[in-house]
Amino acid sequence: MKNNFWILIFGFIIILSNCQSQKSSNFRTKETILHIDDLQNGDLIFVGAQTEQLSGAINRVTQISKEANFDHIGLIEKTKDSIFVLHAAPIGGSQREEVHHFYKSQTEKNNRIVIYRLKNNYQHSIPNAISTAKTLLGKPYNWTYILNENEYYCSDFIERAFRKDEIFDLIEMNFKNKETDKIDDFWIDFYRKKNLEVPQDQPGTNPNQLANSEKLNRIGIILLDL
Repeated sequence: MKNNFWILIFGFIIILSNCQSQKSSNFRTKETILHIDDLQNGDLIFVGAQTEQLSGAINRVTQISKEANFDHIGLIEKTKDSIFVLHAAPIGGSQREEVHHFYKSQTEKNNRIVIYRLKNNYQHSIPNAISTAKTLLGKPYNWTYILNENEYYCSDFIERAFRKDEIFDLIEMNFKNKETDKIDDFWIDFYRKKNLEVPQDQPGTNPNQLANSEKLNRIGIILLDL
């Protein structure tokens, strides 16, 4: 009788644990799915980070939360006939890229594409941001991540686009691995090859910082028909 009692208790614990696990899993994966018609002018499009190479190195030193886990960002421009992404990328520099082409190139490694939107109080900044972003097109990518006026990296491009309305802030850049609190080995080697000191604490931005802005709402994951 005692054995049966403990078997019942043990079985109940397993069932309860599975239910809680399933509930937690559903909570983590529940996200609004967006399509092309859901995009709005001025939306910010974020690309999920990888775990290796440059993408992983960026994320290791900038990730703030599991939800904000990005290594690239662009600005949506929606015209009467098309939708474009204004962004600064390692391949092509500062550019205006058709959204389907952007989506295809950014999801080749199964990266998630997440849309954030400015809250109503800040929507007024969008027309000027898009106009400003267009003046930055054609500039090369900034491979040093040290701010200058001749080349840009992705979050730098976006901060500059919205700078007139002070939507985003410059922060002290961090290149320390959050687990070790030491400069990440990737970045030590990266800047050694450029004969530069790691620009720890110099002013800059990063995609995860922008995604965590209180001026933005996370809208959902975008899936495009290619």
